[in-house]
Amino acid sequence: MLAATGLVAALALTATACGGSQEDEADAKPSGGTSQAAEAGDTGDGKVKLPADLADRLKEHGIDVDRWKDGGWKDWDKDKWLSEAKDFVNPVIEGLWKPDRMQSAKEADKTVTTKDTAADQGVSDPEPAPVEAVAEKTPYHENAAPVGKVFFDSPEGSMVCSGTVIKDVNHPGKSNLVWTAGHCVHAGVSGGWYRNIAFVPSYNDLDKSEAELAGATTTEMAPYGTWWADWASTSNQWIQGGSEEGGDGAAYDYSVLHVKPEQGSKSLEETVGAALEVDFSAASATEVGSMGAWGYPAAAPYNGLKMFKCVDRPGRLSLSPSLPTMYRIGCTMTGGSSGGGWFRVVDGETKLVSNTSIGPLDNTWLAGPQLGREAEAMYQNMSRTYGGQ
Repeated sequence: MLAATGLVAALALTATACGGSQEDEADAKPSGGTSQAAEAGDTGDGKVKLPADLADRLKEHGIDVDRWKDGGWKDWDKDKWLSEAKDFVNPVIEGLWKPDRMQSAKEADKTVTTKDTAADQGVSDPEPAPVEAVAEKTPYHENAAPVGKVFFDSPEGSMVCSGTVIKDVNHPGKSNLVWTAGHCVHAGVSGGWYRNIAFVPSYNDLDKSEAELAGATTTEMAPYGTWWADWASTSNQWIQGGSEEGGDGAAYDYSVLHVKPEQGSKSLEETVGAALEVDFSAASATEVGSMGAWGYPAAAPYNGLKMFKCVDRPGRLSLSPSLPTMYRIGCTMTGGSSGGGWFRVVDGETKLVSNTSIGPLDNTWLAGPQLGREAEAMYQNMSRTYGGQ
């Protein structure tokens, strides 16, 4: 209890900031690997102009680029659901994520059964006792500034996850990078890239009730703006092996987004006033004293309007002898908290060390991937190639 209490105090992610931005769709050239580019240029009339090579790739899938923003994105035909790493595209549709649409978004969660988690009990630690999630103090921008919600559209409708503003090592103080789960941006082996992916930091900053938010303005729900992902990156392992139950991709279920503001010009880090460094040491669970998980659980008994946290000593979870072990902590947060950052204190500094990936049907624990060399390579590529945009 003392260790947990101390960590809660140390993980108070304080910041005070304000600012806006303006739509500025930058030109860039995509590179190989798992980093994706939705290259776009502002034509000055509100329409998106895509470079010829990307437009040609979309046309190969039967997609009319000019109709995308007019609702063409709603076509989820299997042959038109882009899944290749190079095919990510997410042009801004200004005003799409209105307050009522945000509130109606459903949780995106990945569940596993007891049978799944028994795959390698020689490596997995005993199942942890449930830890009751605690509501974060408000206003969120003063207590957990880097945390927010990730919205996206899928064939099932509008969906929601959680995410964290992270530092950009190559662009100090001006990061536009967000960490979340791979399953919040890509459906894995059975699908492709989700659409209209956006990040809202300090969502419902003052923790207003559902009744109080009736008829709320966008500013009330998204006080620091809506940030669209113009680039996204996830692991090849998630794309090739991720499934509804996590699958073989669960141990690599992470993603980095490069975002831009729907309105305004400041960077995300400057706007929210904080960002977390990522710890890629992949420290074993036995080396870590305590971890905290932050997010916006949306499935019952939660409603997605409040930010919650759980703090616990992590154990190991092995889904297969051929996969890296995952961290596991007791926590009652439900779907919607997926993608939310896991933090720990390293040399007196709070760092992101994992993200929520999977959990059981009874919502008693959460598991997240260890972030090692593969995750760091993905992050570095995003930072070098797109960070300055």
